[in-house]
Amino acid sequence: MLRLALLVLTALPLDAFAADGGDPVNTVWLVIAAALVFFMQTGFALLESGMSRSKNAVNVVMKNYMDVCLGSMVFWAVGFGIMFGVNDTGFFGTSHWLPKFEDEWSYTFLLFQIMFAATATTIASGAMAERTRYSGYLVGAIIITALIYPVFGSWVWGGFFGGKGWLAELGFVDFAGSTVVHSVGAWCALAGILVVGPRLGRFDPASGVARAIPGHNLNNVALGGFILWLGWFGFNAGSTLQADSSLGKIALNTHLAACSGAVGIFLCQSLLRKPVLLTHTINGSLGGLVAITAGCATMSPTFAVVTGLIAGMIVMVGSYLLELLQLDDAVGAIPVHGFAGIWGTLAAGLFMEGDLFNLQQVGVQAVGCIVAFLWAFPTALLTYWLLEKLIGLRASNLDQQRGLDYSEHAERGYPEFDRLPLHKPLAN
Repeated sequence: MLRLALLVLTALPLDAFAADGGDPVNTVWLVIAAALVFFMQTGFALLESGMSRSKNAVNVVMKNYMDVCLGSMVFWAVGFGIMFGVNDTGFFGTSHWLPKFEDEWSYTFLLFQIMFAATATTIASGAMAERTRYSGYLVGAIIITALIYPVFGSWVWGGFFGGKGWLAELGFVDFAGSTVVHSVGAWCALAGILVVGPRLGRFDPASGVARAIPGHNLNNVALGGFILWLGWFGFNAGSTLQADSSLGKIALNTHLAACSGAVGIFLCQSLLRKPVLLTHTINGSLGGLVAITAGCATMSPTFAVVTGLIAGMIVMVGSYLLELLQLDDAVGAIPVHGFAGIWGTLAAGLFMEGDLFNLQQVGVQAVGCIVAFLWAFPTALLTYWLLEKLIGLRASNLDQQRGLDYSEHAERGYPEFDRLPLHKPLAN
């Protein structure tokens, strides 16, 4: 399909693109990459719903579906201007609200960045699954897309229309968003699970020992993992914003890090004499993908393997750390996107080709990681706390027992297995 598109483009006269400020091949590539990043939402929906119980499957998919719809509209209207508008202060953009451009290339860039915003927003969905009210979650997703994500993004990637973010001025490197997208999303997720609390029965009330709550469809988890892996090629390679010779290396590094992430978590499970779980294996690959996202364009394949391998181990250890702290992350989003995101951002400084192990660069990377947490976590914590107080964020115990499909949507993902009637219950 891509070959056919390129043949058509090369057959057209050059003046056919006179109104477009960008190279037509670059435009085709970026639209395809945007579509791949959008397809990642399918992966998130399958993985998160598969890791949840069947009585909550519709609710999880609905949250993923609607945070893309609402988040895209909000980012188009407000977030894009904050993140990429004229940034003379280095802190946020001050132009391009409800943007209308004179050149066609800017529309392509906006499309691609909308998909990134949707990815950052949906990370909290899985962590907070199975006990979060639908309306409260969506309001939180809007605030993440309109404010939390674009403000930090402006510090790193801002100034597309003039100026430059203050972290970028320091030399902070995050090519495709290990911190900008993934860690910011993870710190919002951490704030969310602190406010909403654990699922019923997740921790023993006497001892605090974690109890497993298995997902209902591990085949969907694996399929979601493969789809996310595929979409990541667009996520990372698309961040070049042009179809050039660097795409192959970026895609190769992305793939190798995902493979070594799974190997890292397998080694960790084996050394700790833990069961080799499918869910952990998939999360290991995703941790490798998150970690390589910052440095995929600036490190060699050998160090991409090292980055992914360590990321997989970090995901495994991070999952057990959350359990020890009695923090209920239903899908492991915080270790995957937060902990592996920190490591990947530091690795981008450690393993930069031509400037290996530059401690000054690592220090700048560390500053960026700390700033991301200090901005995203408190802001999201305040947001979710206000939502809990004003409109309610945690579903009632009865609704959790019945399932959020029933209480929030009056639908069933698997109606043939349910005995409850398909109508919305009266308010308690």
